[in-house]
Amino acid sequence: MEYVYAALLLHKLKQDINEDNIKNVVKATGVTPDDIRVKSLVAAMSEVNIDEALKAAPIASAPIASAAPSTSAGSATEKEEEKKEEKKEEEALEGLSSLFG
Repeated sequence: MEYVYAALLLHKLKQDINEDNIKNVVKATGVTPDDIRVKSLVAAMSEVNIDEALKAAPIASAPIASAAPSTSAGSATEKEEEKKEEKKEEEALEGLSSLFG
């Protein structure tokens, strides 16, 4: 996970995501980088548009309580919508996990 964070940090700082930069970021944390993981990550990240992947990622947020009480018909519709949203979030997470292992 630390390698992905290093890549995201480099992307945020508009630095090249290459083996040397990833190794330097990981070394800065006090951990000895694993060359195989670094190479794998750099190879995988070369095919990923990070900005698009971040836009597609669901943002975790706490449910917001409605100020007005809902009717029973409204809550059934809301539950269906929540289920659809959860399914979409799960699909998006599956896609991201396949990118980052």
